[in-house]
Amino acid sequence: MFGVKPKVEPPPSLAVMPDVPPPPPTELVRDMRQLFELAFAQKASDIHLTENSPPILRIFGDLIPTLFVPVTREQTKSLIFNLLTDKQKAQFEKEQELDLSIDVQGVGRFRVNVHQQRGSIEAAFRLVPVKIRSLKDLGLPPIVSELARKPNGLVLVTGPTGMGKTTTLAAMVDQINHERRQHIITIEDPIEYIHQNALSIIKQREVYADTKSFAAALIHCLRQDPDVIVVGEMRDLETISTAITAAETGHLVLATLHTPDAAQTIDRIIDVFPPFQQQQVKIQLADCLQGVVSQQLLPRCDQPGRVLAYEIMIATAAVRNLIREHATEQVTTTLQTGAQYGMCTMDATLRALFDRKVISYETAVSRLKNPAEFQLLGKPEPKKGVFGK
Repeated sequence: MFGVKPKVEPPPSLAVMPDVPPPPPTELVRDMRQLFELAFAQKASDIHLTENSPPILRIFGDLIPTLFVPVTREQTKSLIFNLLTDKQKAQFEKEQELDLSIDVQGVGRFRVNVHQQRGSIEAAFRLVPVKIRSLKDLGLPPIVSELARKPNGLVLVTGPTGMGKTTTLAAMVDQINHERRQHIITIEDPIEYIHQNALSIIKQREVYADTKSFAAALIHCLRQDPDVIVVGEMRDLETISTAITAAETGHLVLATLHTPDAAQTIDRIIDVFPPFQQQQVKIQLADCLQGVVSQQLLPRCDQPGRVLAYEIMIATAAVRNLIREHATEQVTTTLQTGAQYGMCTMDATLRALFDRKVISYETAVSRLKNPAEFQLLGKPEPKKGVFGK
Protein backbone atom coordinates (compact mmCIF):
# COMPACT_ATOMS: atom_id res chain seq x y z
CA MET A 1 0.00 0.00 0.00
CA PHE A 2 2.83 2.39 0.85
CA GLY A 3 5.36 0.81 -1.52
CA VAL A 4 6.75 -1.54 1.12
CA LYS A 5 6.99 -5.16 0.05
CA PRO A 6 5.08 -7.54 2.34
CA LYS A 7 7.25 -9.82 4.44
CA VAL A 8 7.19 -13.36 3.11
CA GLU A 9 7.81 -16.06 5.70
CA PRO A 10 10.34 -18.63 4.46
CA PRO A 11 9.20 -22.26 4.35
CA PRO A 12 10.23 -24.50 7.24
CA SER A 13 13.81 -25.64 6.81
CA LEU A 14 15.96 -28.34 8.30
CA ALA A 15 18.19 -28.02 11.31
CA VAL A 16 21.52 -27.98 9.50
CA MET A 17 23.56 -27.64 12.70
CA PRO A 18 22.60 -30.59 14.93
CA ASP A 19 24.76 -29.29 17.83
CA VAL A 20 22.73 -26.08 18.05
CA PRO A 21 19.24 -26.47 19.56
CA PRO A 22 16.68 -25.56 16.90
CA PRO A 23 13.94 -23.06 17.73
CA PRO A 24 10.74 -24.63 19.04
CA PRO A 25 8.50 -25.69 16.13
CA THR A 26 5.41 -23.58 15.66
CA GLU A 27 4.04 -24.50 12.23
CA LEU A 28 1.61 -27.34 11.62
CA VAL A 29 1.75 -29.45 8.47
CA ARG A 30 -1.07 -28.14 6.28
CA ASP A 31 -1.05 -30.94 3.71
CA MET A 32 1.26 -33.48 2.10
CA ARG A 33 2.04 -31.17 -0.83
CA GLN A 34 3.84 -28.87 1.61
CA LEU A 35 6.06 -31.80 2.66
CA PHE A 36 6.56 -32.94 -0.93
CA GLU A 37 7.80 -29.50 -1.99
CA LEU A 38 10.13 -29.28 1.01
CA ALA A 39 11.54 -32.76 0.29
CA PHE A 40 12.36 -31.84 -3.31
CA ALA A 41 13.89 -28.53 -2.23
CA GLN A 42 16.11 -30.30 0.30
CA LYS A 43 17.05 -33.08 -2.20
CA ALA A 44 15.68 -35.74 0.13
CA SER A 45 15.18 -39.33 -0.97
CA ASP A 46 12.43 -40.27 1.50
CA ILE A 47 9.77 -38.79 3.78
CA HIS A 48 8.70 -40.59 6.96
CA LEU A 49 5.37 -39.71 8.53
CA THR A 50 4.99 -41.16 12.02
CA GLU A 51 2.87 -40.45 15.08
CA ASN A 52 4.14 -38.01 17.77
CA SER A 53 7.12 -36.96 15.65
CA PRO A 54 7.70 -34.16 13.17
CA PRO A 55 7.88 -35.35 9.55
CA ILE A 56 11.38 -36.71 8.90
CA LEU A 57 13.39 -36.53 5.68
CA ARG A 58 16.19 -38.85 4.60
CA ILE A 59 18.90 -36.72 3.03
CA PHE A 60 22.02 -38.42 1.65
CA GLY A 61 21.25 -41.43 3.81
CA ASP A 62 20.71 -39.55 7.11
CA LEU A 63 17.35 -39.05 8.84
CA ILE A 64 16.79 -35.33 9.51
CA PRO A 65 13.70 -34.04 11.38
CA THR A 66 11.85 -31.09 9.89
CA LEU A 67 10.93 -28.05 11.95
CA PHE A 68 7.23 -28.82 12.02
CA VAL A 69 5.09 -29.50 15.06
CA PRO A 70 4.93 -33.28 15.74
CA VAL A 71 1.89 -34.83 14.09
CA THR A 72 -0.78 -36.68 16.04
CA ARG A 73 -2.34 -40.04 15.22
CA GLU A 74 -5.40 -38.31 13.76
CA GLN A 75 -3.25 -35.99 11.65
CA THR A 76 -1.16 -38.79 10.14
CA LYS A 77 -4.29 -40.69 9.14
CA SER A 78 -5.88 -37.57 7.65
CA LEU A 79 -2.73 -36.57 5.71
CA ILE A 80 -2.32 -40.07 4.28
CA PHE A 81 -5.96 -40.87 3.56
CA ASN A 82 -6.36 -37.59 1.65
CA LEU A 83 -3.99 -39.09 -0.94
CA LEU A 84 -5.92 -42.36 -1.39
CA THR A 85 -8.89 -43.33 -3.50
CA ASP A 86 -11.85 -45.10 -1.93
CA LYS A 87 -10.64 -48.38 -3.46
CA GLN A 88 -7.18 -47.91 -1.97
CA LYS A 89 -8.62 -47.08 1.45
CA ALA A 90 -10.73 -50.24 1.34
CA GLN A 91 -7.72 -52.32 0.28
CA PHE A 92 -5.63 -50.90 3.13
CA GLU A 93 -8.34 -51.53 5.70
CA LYS A 94 -8.56 -55.12 4.49
CA GLU A 95 -4.83 -55.89 4.15
CA GLN A 96 -3.39 -53.30 6.60
CA GLU A 97 -0.61 -52.82 4.03
CA LEU A 98 -0.65 -50.73 0.85
CA ASP A 99 1.91 -49.89 -1.85
CA LEU A 100 1.13 -47.30 -4.47
CA SER A 101 2.66 -44.51 -6.53
CA ILE A 102 1.32 -41.01 -6.91
CA ASP A 103 1.91 -38.07 -9.25
CA VAL A 104 1.95 -34.65 -7.60
CA GLN A 105 1.34 -32.01 -10.26
CA GLY A 106 4.18 -29.52 -10.49
CA VAL A 107 6.31 -31.47 -7.99
CA GLY A 108 7.03 -35.06 -9.05
CA ARG A 109 6.34 -38.73 -8.42
CA PHE A 110 6.39 -40.65 -5.17
CA ARG A 111 6.36 -44.32 -4.24
CA VAL A 112 4.25 -44.74 -1.11
CA ASN A 113 4.03 -47.49 1.48
CA VAL A 114 1.16 -47.15 3.95
CA HIS A 115 1.34 -49.32 7.05
CA GLN A 116 0.10 -49.60 10.61
CA GLN A 117 2.26 -49.35 13.73
CA ARG A 118 0.77 -49.83 17.22
CA GLY A 119 -2.61 -48.91 15.82
CA SER A 120 -1.36 -45.74 14.11
CA ILE A 121 -1.60 -45.36 10.33
CA GLU A 122 1.77 -44.17 9.04
CA ALA A 123 3.62 -43.96 5.72
CA ALA A 124 6.99 -43.83 4.00
CA PHE A 125 7.35 -41.86 0.77
CA ARG A 126 10.18 -42.43 -1.75
CA LEU A 127 10.86 -39.57 -4.16
CA VAL A 128 11.11 -40.70 -7.79
CA PRO A 129 12.97 -38.30 -10.11
CA VAL A 130 11.11 -37.40 -13.27
CA LYS A 131 14.27 -37.58 -15.38
CA ILE A 132 15.79 -41.01 -15.95
CA ARG A 133 19.56 -40.74 -15.60
CA SER A 134 21.87 -42.74 -17.87
CA LEU A 135 23.97 -45.62 -16.60
CA LYS A 136 27.07 -43.48 -17.09
CA ASP A 137 25.58 -40.63 -15.07
CA LEU A 138 24.81 -43.08 -12.26
CA GLY A 139 28.50 -44.00 -12.09
CA LEU A 140 28.22 -47.50 -13.57
CA PRO A 141 30.93 -48.82 -15.94
CA PRO A 142 30.37 -49.52 -19.68
CA ILE A 143 29.98 -53.28 -19.09
CA VAL A 144 26.54 -52.62 -17.55
CA SER A 145 25.44 -50.97 -20.81
CA GLU A 146 26.65 -54.09 -22.61
CA LEU A 147 24.48 -56.25 -20.34
CA ALA A 148 21.45 -54.14 -21.36
CA ARG A 149 22.33 -54.86 -25.02
CA LYS A 150 22.14 -58.65 -24.57
CA PRO A 151 19.48 -60.19 -26.83
CA ASN A 152 18.31 -62.67 -24.18
CA GLY A 153 19.10 -64.15 -20.80
CA LEU A 154 18.78 -63.02 -17.19
CA VAL A 155 20.39 -59.82 -15.86
CA LEU A 156 20.05 -59.15 -12.13
CA VAL A 157 20.50 -55.91 -10.19
CA THR A 158 20.90 -56.62 -6.50
CA GLY A 159 21.53 -54.82 -3.22
CA PRO A 160 19.84 -53.77 0.02
CA THR A 161 16.70 -51.65 0.08
CA GLY A 162 17.20 -48.02 -0.91
CA MET A 163 20.44 -48.56 -2.82
CA GLY A 164 19.24 -47.51 -6.27
CA LYS A 165 18.30 -50.85 -7.84
CA THR A 166 15.11 -49.44 -9.39
CA THR A 167 17.03 -46.43 -10.74
CA THR A 168 19.61 -48.69 -12.39
CA LEU A 169 16.87 -50.87 -13.86
CA ALA A 170 15.10 -47.78 -15.23
CA ALA A 171 18.35 -46.58 -16.83
CA MET A 172 18.80 -49.96 -18.55
CA VAL A 173 15.23 -49.88 -19.87
CA ASP A 174 15.72 -46.28 -21.07
CA GLN A 175 18.87 -47.31 -22.94
CA ILE A 176 17.06 -50.17 -24.69
CA ASN A 177 14.16 -47.82 -25.46
CA HIS A 178 16.47 -45.40 -27.28
CA GLU A 179 18.72 -47.95 -29.00
CA ARG A 180 16.49 -50.80 -30.19
CA ARG A 181 13.02 -51.50 -31.47
CA GLN A 182 11.74 -53.84 -28.77
CA HIS A 183 8.51 -54.67 -26.99
CA ILE A 184 9.25 -54.07 -23.30
CA ILE A 185 6.88 -55.19 -20.55
CA THR A 186 7.57 -54.09 -16.98
CA ILE A 187 5.92 -55.60 -13.90
CA GLU A 188 6.26 -53.30 -10.90
CA ASP A 189 4.88 -52.84 -7.39
CA PRO A 190 4.24 -49.95 -7.66
CA ILE A 191 5.23 -48.21 -10.92
CA GLU A 192 7.95 -45.67 -10.17
CA TYR A 193 9.71 -44.24 -13.24
CA ILE A 194 7.40 -43.46 -16.16
CA HIS A 195 8.80 -44.41 -19.57
CA GLN A 196 7.68 -42.82 -22.84
CA ASN A 197 7.87 -44.84 -26.06
CA ALA A 198 10.91 -43.94 -28.18
CA LEU A 199 12.10 -46.69 -30.54
CA SER A 200 10.49 -49.34 -28.35
CA ILE A 201 6.98 -50.02 -27.12
CA ILE A 202 6.87 -50.01 -23.31
CA LYS A 203 3.95 -51.41 -21.32
CA GLN A 204 4.13 -50.84 -17.57
CA ARG A 205 1.92 -53.07 -15.42
CA GLU A 206 1.36 -52.43 -11.73
CA VAL A 207 0.76 -55.32 -9.35
CA TYR A 208 -2.73 -55.19 -7.78
CA ALA A 209 -3.82 -52.38 -10.13
CA ASP A 210 -3.18 -54.07 -13.52
CA THR A 211 -2.44 -57.65 -12.45
CA LYS A 212 -2.88 -59.83 -9.38
CA SER A 213 0.77 -60.75 -8.78
CA PHE A 214 4.28 -60.77 -10.24
CA ALA A 215 3.99 -64.47 -11.03
CA ALA A 216 0.60 -64.15 -12.76
CA ALA A 217 1.79 -61.18 -14.83
CA LEU A 218 4.95 -63.04 -15.84
CA ILE A 219 3.06 -66.12 -16.97
CA HIS A 220 0.63 -64.11 -19.09
CA CYS A 221 3.16 -61.66 -20.51
CA LEU A 222 4.91 -64.55 -22.26
CA ARG A 223 1.85 -64.62 -24.57
CA GLN A 224 2.08 -60.88 -25.29
CA ASP A 225 5.02 -61.05 -27.70
CA PRO A 226 7.63 -59.40 -25.44
CA ASP A 227 11.30 -58.93 -26.27
CA VAL A 228 12.31 -57.57 -22.86
CA ILE A 229 10.63 -58.37 -19.53
CA VAL A 230 11.38 -56.27 -16.45
CA VAL A 231 10.50 -57.73 -13.04
CA GLY A 232 10.52 -55.12 -10.28
CA GLU A 233 11.35 -57.73 -7.66
CA MET A 234 11.76 -61.50 -7.69
CA ARG A 235 10.02 -62.27 -4.40
CA ASP A 236 9.01 -65.91 -4.43
CA LEU A 237 9.62 -69.31 -5.97
CA GLU A 238 6.96 -68.97 -8.66
CA THR A 239 8.24 -65.57 -9.83
CA ILE A 240 11.88 -66.72 -9.89
CA SER A 241 10.98 -69.93 -11.71
CA THR A 242 8.95 -68.13 -14.38
CA ALA A 243 11.66 -65.47 -14.84
CA ILE A 244 14.27 -68.17 -15.46
CA THR A 245 11.95 -69.91 -17.92
CA ALA A 246 11.37 -66.61 -19.77
CA ALA A 247 15.12 -66.01 -19.96
CA GLU A 248 15.63 -69.54 -21.32
CA THR A 249 13.02 -69.09 -24.04
CA GLY A 250 14.74 -66.20 -25.80
CA HIS A 251 13.67 -63.14 -23.81
CA LEU A 252 15.89 -60.62 -22.04
CA VAL A 253 14.76 -60.55 -18.40
CA LEU A 254 15.88 -57.71 -16.13
CA ALA A 255 15.09 -58.15 -12.45
CA THR A 256 16.11 -57.17 -8.91
CA LEU A 257 16.88 -59.16 -5.78
CA HIS A 258 17.60 -58.07 -2.21
CA THR A 259 21.00 -59.77 -2.02
CA PRO A 260 24.29 -58.02 -1.20
CA ASP A 261 26.61 -59.67 -3.72
CA ALA A 262 26.87 -62.07 -6.66
CA ALA A 263 27.66 -65.18 -4.61
CA GLN A 264 24.66 -64.73 -2.32
CA THR A 265 22.47 -63.98 -5.35
CA ILE A 266 23.27 -67.41 -6.80
CA ASP A 267 22.65 -69.06 -3.42
CA ARG A 268 19.32 -67.26 -2.93
CA ILE A 269 17.97 -68.33 -6.31
CA ILE A 270 19.01 -71.97 -5.89
CA ASP A 271 17.96 -72.27 -2.24
CA VAL A 272 14.43 -70.98 -2.85
CA PHE A 273 13.68 -74.22 -4.75
CA PRO A 274 12.98 -77.54 -3.00
CA PRO A 275 15.99 -79.90 -2.85
CA PHE A 276 14.75 -82.24 -5.57
CA GLN A 277 14.65 -79.32 -8.06
CA GLN A 278 17.91 -77.63 -7.20
CA GLN A 279 20.16 -79.62 -9.54
CA GLN A 280 17.95 -78.74 -12.50
CA VAL A 281 17.81 -75.07 -11.43
CA LYS A 282 21.63 -74.91 -11.26
CA ILE A 283 21.80 -76.04 -14.89
CA GLN A 284 19.07 -73.61 -15.99
CA LEU A 285 20.59 -70.65 -14.15
CA ALA A 286 24.08 -71.42 -15.46
CA ASP A 287 22.75 -71.45 -19.03
CA CYS A 288 20.59 -68.29 -18.91
CA LEU A 289 22.35 -65.91 -16.48
CA GLN A 290 24.16 -63.05 -18.25
CA GLY A 291 25.38 -61.02 -15.29
CA VAL A 292 24.81 -59.68 -11.79
CA VAL A 293 25.28 -56.05 -10.76
CA SER A 294 25.33 -55.62 -6.95
CA GLN A 295 25.33 -52.08 -5.64
CA GLN A 296 25.19 -49.85 -2.58
CA LEU A 297 25.17 -46.09 -2.01
CA LEU A 298 27.82 -44.62 0.29
CA PRO A 299 28.21 -41.15 1.86
CA ARG A 300 30.78 -39.01 0.09
CA CYS A 301 33.53 -37.21 1.96
CA ASP A 302 34.50 -34.79 -0.85
CA GLN A 303 31.08 -33.13 -1.20
CA PRO A 304 27.51 -33.55 0.04
CA GLY A 305 25.77 -36.57 -1.41
CA ARG A 306 26.24 -40.28 -1.98
CA VAL A 307 28.25 -42.28 -4.48
CA LEU A 308 27.51 -45.66 -6.05
CA ALA A 309 29.76 -48.62 -5.23
CA TYR A 310 29.27 -51.82 -7.20
CA GLU A 311 30.29 -55.42 -7.75
CA ILE A 312 29.91 -56.93 -11.22
CA MET A 313 29.84 -60.59 -12.21
CA ILE A 314 29.72 -61.56 -15.89
CA ALA A 315 28.60 -65.08 -16.76
CA THR A 316 31.80 -66.38 -18.35
CA ALA A 317 32.40 -70.09 -18.90
CA ALA A 318 34.18 -70.25 -15.53
CA VAL A 319 31.27 -68.58 -13.71
CA ARG A 320 28.73 -70.87 -15.39
CA ASN A 321 30.71 -73.88 -14.25
CA LEU A 322 30.78 -72.58 -10.66
CA ILE A 323 26.98 -72.20 -10.76
CA ARG A 324 26.49 -75.76 -12.02
CA GLU A 325 28.70 -77.07 -9.22
CA HIS A 326 27.20 -74.59 -6.71
CA ALA A 327 30.75 -73.61 -5.74
CA THR A 328 29.84 -70.04 -4.81
CA GLU A 329 32.75 -69.80 -2.37
CA GLN A 330 34.99 -69.50 -5.45
CA VAL A 331 33.01 -66.68 -7.07
CA THR A 332 35.03 -63.92 -5.37
CA THR A 333 38.29 -65.31 -6.75
CA THR A 334 36.79 -65.40 -10.23
CA LEU A 335 35.70 -61.76 -9.92
CA GLN A 336 39.17 -60.73 -8.75
CA THR A 337 40.79 -62.30 -11.82
CA GLY A 338 38.09 -61.35 -14.34
CA ALA A 339 38.89 -57.69 -14.93
CA GLN A 340 39.32 -58.32 -18.67
CA TYR A 341 35.63 -59.27 -18.82
CA GLY A 342 34.52 -56.21 -16.85
CA MET A 343 34.22 -58.00 -13.51
CA CYS A 344 35.17 -56.50 -10.16
CA THR A 345 34.52 -57.08 -6.47
CA MET A 346 32.82 -54.63 -4.13
CA ASP A 347 36.06 -54.39 -2.13
CA ALA A 348 37.99 -53.31 -5.24
CA THR A 349 35.42 -50.59 -5.94
CA LEU A 350 35.61 -49.40 -2.34
CA ARG A 351 39.39 -49.21 -2.62
CA ALA A 352 39.15 -47.19 -5.87
CA LEU A 353 36.68 -44.74 -4.32
CA PHE A 354 38.92 -44.36 -1.26
CA ASP A 355 42.02 -43.75 -3.39
CA ARG A 356 40.14 -41.03 -5.29
CA LYS A 357 39.23 -39.49 -1.91
CA VAL A 358 35.52 -39.84 -2.69
CA ILE A 359 34.76 -41.87 0.45
CA SER A 360 36.46 -41.87 3.83
CA TYR A 361 38.63 -44.69 5.16
CA GLU A 362 36.01 -45.35 7.87
CA THR A 363 33.25 -45.71 5.29
CA ALA A 364 35.33 -48.06 3.15
CA VAL A 365 36.35 -50.27 6.08
CA SER A 366 32.77 -50.47 7.39
CA ARG A 367 31.63 -52.04 4.08
CA LEU A 368 34.58 -54.38 3.46
CA LYS A 369 34.11 -58.12 3.16
CA ASN A 370 37.76 -59.06 2.73
CA PRO A 371 40.13 -56.57 4.42
CA ALA A 372 43.12 -58.46 3.01
CA GLU A 373 42.07 -57.63 -0.57
CA PHE A 374 41.62 -53.98 0.35
CA GLN A 375 45.17 -53.85 1.76
CA LEU A 376 46.69 -55.75 -1.17
CA LEU A 377 45.34 -53.16 -3.57
CA GLY A 378 47.63 -50.60 -1.95
CA LYS A 379 48.50 -49.66 1.58
CA PRO A 380 46.47 -46.63 2.76
CA GLU A 381 48.36 -43.61 3.92
CA PRO A 382 48.50 -43.39 7.72
CA LYS A 383 45.84 -41.15 9.20
CA LYS A 384 47.16 -37.85 10.50
CA GLY A 385 46.27 -36.38 13.85
CA VAL A 386 44.82 -32.97 14.55
CA PHE A 387 48.21 -31.29 14.16
CA GLY A 388 49.30 -33.35 11.16
CA LYS A 389 51.50 -35.68 13.23
